[in-house]
Amino acid sequence: MKKQIVSNRGARIASKVQTMVAEILRDHYADDPILGGVSIVDAVAHGGLQFVKLFYYSRGDNIDVVQRRLDDVTRAVRFELASRIDQKYVPEIRFEYDDTLERAARIDQLLDNLDSK
Repeated sequence: MKKQIVSNRGARIASKVQTMVAEILRDHYADDPILGGVSIVDAVAHGGLQFVKLFYYSRGDNIDVVQRRLDDVTRAVRFELASRIDQKYVPEIRFEYDDTLERAARIDQLLDNLDSK
């Protein structure tokens, strides 16, 4: 029977990309009124480490506008990432909104409504 090797390489790469992209957004887009309030909260590597999905949270009200702006700057962010990362290949990056805080607030609200009845 073959011994299975458990690797956390995907998690390490995703974490490294998350940190670097957060730094790039901070360094190059801090003055951008749309991207200034964006925080990268998590990252997951997919497709044999060819893709990294970056989850973000924004203090802005209109997530569609933030998502379009992130889609617009993805190429430039990836180009800057290529100059900073010490890997042979630079993974494709995709931004996706993380609605965990809104869902948690909604659950808290529902639980509060149950307590008041």
